[in-house]
Amino acid sequence: MDTQPGLLRCYRHPEAETGIRCARCERPICTQCMISASVGFQCPECVRGGSGTGHAPDANQPRTLAGGRVASDERLVTKILIAINLALFIAVQVVGDRLVDDLALIGGAYLPTGELVGVSDGEWYRLLTSAFLHQEIPHFLFNMMGLWVIGGIVEPELGRIRYAALCLLAGLSGSALAYLLSPQNQFSLGASGIVYGLIGAWAVLARRRRQDMRPVALFVALSLLFTFTRPGISWEAHVGGLVAGALVAYAMVHAPRARRDLVQYGACGLVLLIDLGIVLARSAALT
Repeated sequence: MDTQPGLLRCYRHPEAETGIRCARCERPICTQCMISASVGFQCPECVRGGSGTGHAPDANQPRTLAGGRVASDERLVTKILIAINLALFIAVQVVGDRLVDDLALIGGAYLPTGELVGVSDGEWYRLLTSAFLHQEIPHFLFNMMGLWVIGGIVEPELGRIRYAALCLLAGLSGSALAYLLSPQNQFSLGASGIVYGLIGAWAVLARRRRQDMRPVALFVALSLLFTFTRPGISWEAHVGGLVAGALVAYAMVHAPRARRDLVQYGACGLVLLIDLGIVLARSAALT
């Protein structure tokens, strides 16, 4: 019998060729072994969730594509992020512009006296607080919808810890680029950096899953078109978040299994160092 080059063989039935992998552990599985799951197909071991014998307790635990634990609530971190944004949005409505002045990111901010304020004056917290801050209802609703929809796709694929790290780095990277490139005294706020980071991660995941990339590419193109054609939008935060999200997601889902943690943590650390370098360089230029 002729065989097709490039096809894998089922780990339980070596005589059976297959092009299907378990969505959790990535072992090749044939049609007899694959079990339908909420995301693709899983092998019997992952479905059993470690109930077999002769292995360490976590050896057969279901894992995400990036190696994280599969959680019962696949949107828990997304819900927490939305709750933080909602709490700050309500606080802004109650307190007013004073809270926005205290938490928003300001590009190259100078007082009329020439005194520096903001990140360049040591208020580094603005790099993160600005990524959860909203002032207008349409802006808040648009970002929360994006966080809920796209986050609901990305979080189950990465797992909670990796997903939270990606979101924070995307928000921080968007703020760092906005701090570097924004005009003097321009305010920047909103979760757009995080949302665009998730868009970048979604594109990487779709490519990794060998899905049809045309809808994803169209969505990314329309998102960038929206970014650069609408006035008053911080394109720097969008682009910074998009690039960081794509880079971190790529490292997470393509890391070799034997060195997965090292590659994933190293990639996150590298992005963090780049952000730190950008902020330090900009602050030095201003002072």
